[in-house]
Amino acid sequence: MSKERSAMLGGMDVKKLLIKLAIPATVAMMANALYNLVDTIFVARGAGEIAIGALAIVFPIQMIVMAIGLMIGMGSASVFSRAYGRGDQESMTRVVNTALLLNIVISVLITIISLIFVDELLIFFGATVGENFDYAKEYIVLILIGLVPFSSAIVLNNLTRAEGRANVAMISLLIGALVNIALDPIFIFDWGFGLGVQGAALATLIAKSMSFIYVFREAISKRSALNIKLKTIHKFDFKMTREIAAIGAPTFVRNTLGAVLVIIINNLINYYAALSGVSPGIYISIYGVINRMIMFLLLPGFGLVQGLIPIVGFNFGAKFHRRLYEVIAYGVKLIFIYFVAIFVITLIFAEALFVLFSRDGDMFFIKEGAQAFRIISVGFTMIGFQVVLSSVYQAMGYPVRAFLVALSRQFILFIPLVFFLTWFMQRYYDNGIAGIWLTFLVADLLAGTLSLFIYRYEMRDLKRKIPEADLRAMKA
Repeated sequence: MSKERSAMLGGMDVKKLLIKLAIPATVAMMANALYNLVDTIFVARGAGEIAIGALAIVFPIQMIVMAIGLMIGMGSASVFSRAYGRGDQESMTRVVNTALLLNIVISVLITIISLIFVDELLIFFGATVGENFDYAKEYIVLILIGLVPFSSAIVLNNLTRAEGRANVAMISLLIGALVNIALDPIFIFDWGFGLGVQGAALATLIAKSMSFIYVFREAISKRSALNIKLKTIHKFDFKMTREIAAIGAPTFVRNTLGAVLVIIINNLINYYAALSGVSPGIYISIYGVINRMIMFLLLPGFGLVQGLIPIVGFNFGAKFHRRLYEVIAYGVKLIFIYFVAIFVITLIFAEALFVLFSRDGDMFFIKEGAQAFRIISVGFTMIGFQVVLSSVYQAMGYPVRAFLVALSRQFILFIPLVFFLTWFMQRYYDNGIAGIWLTFLVADLLAGTLSLFIYRYEMRDLKRKIPEADLRAMKA
C-alpha cells in the first residue's frame, strides 16, 4: 500500500493528483468550518447575539492550541514526506513518535496553566464583566479539558495526509463536525438539556474526542505507512523535535499571531465603543460572526493547500522539479479563482448571512456587521498568494522563508496599521471601530501583493532547475 501511495505522489499527473488530494481535505475543511458556523448560529438562537461574543473571547485559546497542533502536524508532515520520498523508514517512524509525544506534553501544560488562571485570561482576552464574561467562562473550561484530543487529531490528520491518505483525515474531520452539529441543539436549547453556551462547549468536547479516536485507530492500523507501534511510542528524538519546530514555526506564528490579533481587536473594540457610548458586546459579537464566516468561506481554499503540501514535499525530496513547478502553478491559479469568487459572494450576501445570527432581528447588528464584512472581504482577492507561498516553503523545509511570509501580514503590517487606522478614524470620523475593518483590507492587499512578487521570483528560479527536455515538453 505504501509503495502505491509513493508511486501516486511521484508519478500521477500533478493536476489530477492535486484534485485527488485536495477534494478530501476541502470537504473536511468545509465540514469543520460548517461546524463552527452552525455552532455560532445555535448559540445566537439559543442565548442571543451577545452570547456570540463569548465565542469570540474564547477564540484565542482555541487558535493557540490549533497553532501548536498545526506547528507539530505540518512540521512533522514535512519531515515525514521528505523521508517518505527517500524511502527512509527509520526517520518516518521517529518523526511520528516524536510529534505525538511533543503535542501531548504541550497540550497538558496549557490545560493546567489556563485552568488555574482562567478568570485573568478571560479579562485579558477582552471579556466584559456583566456582558459576556460568564458565557465565556462556561465555554472555556470545557474546551480546555478537551485540548489533548483536539490537538492530537490535528497532528494525526496532517500526518495521514502526508502519507497520501487524505480520505482518513477527511472522515476524521467529518465525524467531528457532524457529531458536533447533531449534539449542539440537544445540549443548547430548552427542549433538550437547556445548557446554552455550556452545551455548545460540551458538544465540541465530545465531537473532537470522537474525531481523535477515529484517526488514531487508523494511524495504528496496518493500512498506515506511519508505522506507529504503541510499545515504542515513548521514544523521543530531541534532534528531530528541533526540525519539526523550525519547519512548523511559520504556521505556529501565523495562528498564534492570529490569536494575539483577536485579543488586540477585542480590547480595541472595548476602548473605542466606550468612546462612542455603544455597548462593546455587540461589536465583539459582530467580530465573532465575521471570524466564523471567514473560516467557513475561506477554509475550503486552505483544503486545497493541504492537498498541495504532501505533493510538494514528496517531489521536492525526490528532486522532480518539473512536477514541483507544475503543481505549485496550478495550485496558485485555483486558490486565486476561489478567493475572488468568495469576495463576490460576500459583497452580494453579507446582510443575508448576518440575519442568520440574529435571534431578534437586531438591525444595528445586521447592518453594521454586513458593512464591516464587505470592507474586510476586499482583501480576499490577494491573500491566496501568501497562503500558498508560506505552505510551499514549509513543505520544502525552508522555515525561515515561510516564517517571514507568515509575519508579513499579521505582525509587520497588521499591528501597526490597526493602531494607526483606529486612531485616525476616531479623530477625523469619530468611528475608531471602522479602522479595525479597514486594517484587514489594507494588510491583506499589501501582504498579498508582496507575496505575489516573491512567488514570481521563486517560480523563475525553480524553472531554471527543470531539465531542458522537460521544459520543451512543457511548452509543447
